[in-house]
Amino acid sequence: MNTQLQTPIDYLKGVGPNRADLLRKELGIHTYQDLINLFPNRYLDRTKYHKIGHLQRNDADVQIIGTITGLKEVSQKRGKRLVAKFKDESGVMELIWFRSHKWIKESIKINTPYVVFGKTNWYNGMFSIAHPELELLKEHKANLRTAMQPIYPSTEKLSNKGITNRVMGKIMQQLFVETNGRFYETMPKYVLENLKLIGKSEALLNVHFPKSPELLAASKRRLKFEELFYIQLQLILKNLIHKSKIKGFQFTAVGDYFNTFYKSHLPFNLTNAQKRVLKEIRQDLGSNAQMNRLLQGDVGSGKTIVALMSMLMGLDNGFQCCLMAPTEILSVQHYNGLLELCKPLNINIKILTGSTKTSNRRIIHEQLETGELQILIGTHAVLEDKVKFKNLGLAIIDEQHRFGVAQRSKLWKKNKVPPHILVMTATPIPRTLAMSVYGDLDISVIDELPPGRRPIKTVHRYDSNRLNVFKFIREEITKGRQVYVVYPLIQESEKMDYKDLMDGYESISRDFPMPNYQISIVHGKMKPADKEFEMERFIKGETQIMVATTVIEVGVNVPNASVMIIESAERFGLSQLHQLRGRVGRGAEQSYCILMTSHKLSEDSKTRLQTMVKTNDGFEIAEVDLKLRGPGDLMGTQQSGVLLLKIADIIKDKDILEYARHTAKEVLQKDPSLSLKENEVILHTYRQLMKYRNIWNYIS
Repeated sequence: MNTQLQTPIDYLKGVGPNRADLLRKELGIHTYQDLINLFPNRYLDRTKYHKIGHLQRNDADVQIIGTITGLKEVSQKRGKRLVAKFKDESGVMELIWFRSHKWIKESIKINTPYVVFGKTNWYNGMFSIAHPELELLKEHKANLRTAMQPIYPSTEKLSNKGITNRVMGKIMQQLFVETNGRFYETMPKYVLENLKLIGKSEALLNVHFPKSPELLAASKRRLKFEELFYIQLQLILKNLIHKSKIKGFQFTAVGDYFNTFYKSHLPFNLTNAQKRVLKEIRQDLGSNAQMNRLLQGDVGSGKTIVALMSMLMGLDNGFQCCLMAPTEILSVQHYNGLLELCKPLNINIKILTGSTKTSNRRIIHEQLETGELQILIGTHAVLEDKVKFKNLGLAIIDEQHRFGVAQRSKLWKKNKVPPHILVMTATPIPRTLAMSVYGDLDISVIDELPPGRRPIKTVHRYDSNRLNVFKFIREEITKGRQVYVVYPLIQESEKMDYKDLMDGYESISRDFPMPNYQISIVHGKMKPADKEFEMERFIKGETQIMVATTVIEVGVNVPNASVMIIESAERFGLSQLHQLRGRVGRGAEQSYCILMTSHKLSEDSKTRLQTMVKTNDGFEIAEVDLKLRGPGDLMGTQQSGVLLLKIADIIKDKDILEYARHTAKEVLQKDPSLSLKENEVILHTYRQLMKYRNIWNYIS
């Protein structure tokens, strides 16, 4: 990496302190390196010249050679506009400026050939271009130019301060002049040859000043590969270092707890996917490195039983285990389910949440420290400093995206030796995203549902069909089933959402009157105890309809509930719709999910609803979601930092990402410490990236 590239941007000829300040604030460009990594968004073909007489009314960017024959100022509501008459041999049009009149008037040469470039407008029977780029024809011919003109990312502030795309192009040219266009090669020769990639200097030159469409494509491929390669290299190295440095407890035995449960108390046969995942976990626990594994499984794929059997391995080796969930409702549900399964094994299992009584807390704290308490289920309350284990061997975190990194590290500190960590999520993550965001975790996937589960039928209905939907609900309730009706809850419009929820509740109460029907309602403004009470009534079957906000998104398990109605479904994201749908279909009966919307729908909303109706596969849904929303949104803010990519696009460049990860793995398998001569450049580049984290700060 040229040390010259660490030069502050202020020192580049043509930039100066004011422009440097703007570039820093608006585009995060601090050094020459940042500038060279400001890649164009798109390219315009500047080989074509249009004739005024042949222009089409389509708002396109055009380039025309002609002369300015006259200038006039025209008064308008606020101030004046400057209008120039511009003609070529085929016709006449106008060029218009709404500001900087004085400077433009003084600089324009009348009756001299110009090249004009900009977006056309059609107004009052004439074409015009507002604020065109103007260049004298003779200068235009002399400039270092390429057929394809790069268009750089910009902001309104930059345009207003005169840093136009043309100025950015000139600054970029200057950078190539000062560096002689020679840049340090970051990939070893054998990788370039194997993958037929072009060199770094050629790629940078052709991405900023493409000589041909073919060279541009090759340059992009090379730079995207490099960017993704170093991200993958870092994630895989992190995992390798983790395994070599961070020793975990070695669970050597699979003993009585596990075997007795497996042989005598397993409520159903494990699917092949569950068996495979248990085997992967068992290998991790038996090695002497700390396990750091992500377990993905769609709603209802049976992650909980895998979690329990992993904990039983811990107990067989004399360790304590804990399972943490993001909400009290989910913790209680895990606790009730596991309590039932652990009964025949005589295991001491307790739950700790924010509402655990002080007297019970005391017992839990004491039993944890003596080692009497074997399994602790809980919410964030488990992380409190007062909670001390005698020997925590395995910590399982459910729905991990709701826990920050800081909270996870608190779990680590509960022991001198960090416990094994298993992270579970029911939000399927597309492979490309998993490779990038969780590339430092080992990943297990449960990709089949337990036998006997019937796929949920999903339909989309408009508000005008409401009477039919209510009729259907009545029929299901007559069969003895229960129904969820869910309303959106979005922070910004909380008051409005609350009103919708209450209106909905009233209208359902009118159509389903007591005493024939009982209705529960659950929302965020209720006290936890009231929420619990209402949930309990529904779980016990005392109420047939549960009206709720998205509180129930994660994990409420009522096998008798067979209908999920989602109101204003167009306001939910895909993964949220999929999570909500997963609340039904947990019993043997056919279940239904009804998506209710108004007739007004955006294209994205239509795609989301069509996807839900078409498939129940969480991974397929996640892929569509990734395309619609982009990686940042999908991961939530705390993890999107990983993906501030400069040129690669994790969705469109899936194939390059696969190559990059595969290559990084191969390199590290042969040479884990990157000490071979042939990998010198990789080690050097990697160290530079670590040293100047501000350069490629997208490496998470």
